[in-house]
Amino acid sequence: MSWKDFAEELVGTSKEAVMKVAEYAEDYRIYPRSIIKKDKSFYFLAKIDQKKKLVILNKSKNFELFQGRIEELAGFKAKIGPLSHYNAEILREVFPFTAPSALGNKKPSIGLGDRLGIATPGHIEAVKESAAMPVFAQQSVRELNLTGRTFKSVLDDVSWAVFQEGYQAGFAADADHLKEKPDIKEALDLGYTMLTLDCTDYINDDLDQMSESEIENAYAEVPDYLREGLENQYLNKTFVLNSGYQLEYNQDNFKEIVLIYYKMLDFAKEIQHLIKTSARNVDFEISIDETSTPTTPEAHFFVANELKRNNIEVNSLAPRFVGEFQKGIDYIGDLEQFEKEFKVHADIADRFGYKLSIHSGSDKFSVFPIIGRHTQGRVHVKTAGTNWLEAIRVVAENNPSLYRDIHAYALKKFEAAKEYYHVTTDLDKVPELARMSDQELGELLEINEVRQLLHITYGFILQDKKDGRYIFRDKLYKFWDEYDKEYRRALERHIGRHLNKLGFYKN
Repeated sequence: MSWKDFAEELVGTSKEAVMKVAEYAEDYRIYPRSIIKKDKSFYFLAKIDQKKKLVILNKSKNFELFQGRIEELAGFKAKIGPLSHYNAEILREVFPFTAPSALGNKKPSIGLGDRLGIATPGHIEAVKESAAMPVFAQQSVRELNLTGRTFKSVLDDVSWAVFQEGYQAGFAADADHLKEKPDIKEALDLGYTMLTLDCTDYINDDLDQMSESEIENAYAEVPDYLREGLENQYLNKTFVLNSGYQLEYNQDNFKEIVLIYYKMLDFAKEIQHLIKTSARNVDFEISIDETSTPTTPEAHFFVANELKRNNIEVNSLAPRFVGEFQKGIDYIGDLEQFEKEFKVHADIADRFGYKLSIHSGSDKFSVFPIIGRHTQGRVHVKTAGTNWLEAIRVVAENNPSLYRDIHAYALKKFEAAKEYYHVTTDLDKVPELARMSDQELGELLEINEVRQLLHITYGFILQDKKDGRYIFRDKLYKFWDEYDKEYRRALERHIGRHLNKLGFYKN
């Protein structure tokens, strides 16, 4: 609805009345896509005194539900409320399109982790012509701690952005890489519709450091009933996939597979029970990708088959693929070998009816066509830090002085940041800023070493303080508010490139 149509419907066709409302529109910087009529009221977002507010014109049954002050606006009674958690919860009830829903496992989907809480409008522009279901709210506990955000604020920011943009095509909310029950319960209680269970603590990733006798001793400690049951199911057996690929379990690989993965099954079962008690439709993803070595097809099949035999229903599973999926840069590895193994992983996922999930999936442009081709859309791709990097690109292109300060600070904090992320960045390959002109700074974001430098230091950049004041955070948010359109266009272009390479755009 255009502002003129809104004004005419609200106050009649009187030119004077339309001009009066239009005057307020200019003063209040109304977001036109947010204007929506329900019952006798109009709802929209507006920027008032430099802050976004919810405005409700005309009293209706929902008028009293929202918190806020009541005042006259263009001759009409209006409630003007903050974008608070309380109001966000009411918003999700009154306008269900602002609440997340489950993905299911039939359509392609993309996780769009937003570390800043301001990326969703750009994400909407990127995905609205796509066949992929977006996950606008996606954050791990690690990211929450490094950004100072919460599961609550992440979901609320998305709901308000979806309302602002009038986006009604649906989205999901992923509580990503969770390990602890309290975090899982909190996310479920808040209404998250996807749970990614990080099974790292229940996966034995040390077998490559164990001797043959140590492996034998460890295997002997597996409970007799479980060991015998697994041997009957797998040992010296061959399973044939739809493609004809044969999976063989013998003395060389069976014991190691059991020792690596058997403890995670009880954990997954326990969390599935927790999900079912939430009485909500939730996508359950199992993550086994946080290991030092790739997941073999035999290991993947073992996990998938045991999940099925234990009646643990999953919507997606994330193996550790061959090669390197490092943060913020393209795939590192042999593409031919990747495709050879990926086809088998896709075949296994198809056999068990879940989607393959690609973690650290941002910027992996060289393997995206392979992923899209062999999954036929039954795939979930997670991105996160790349959205932060696009925000920093906008800084580099429009505020060179601020970018130079951030870059220098990131160099100081890089070693500390490596505690949280695995990268193989060679800082010697980072150009010296003193030798670069302001016009060249945006090009730095095309260099892998610079991308990883800025990617993993985001927590320090956003959270560090001096004398009780943020060093960069407030300056950055003020800048991004001013350059909102530039950031939106950057995300539309960058995430659009992901979707295009994956083959997710509608024909």
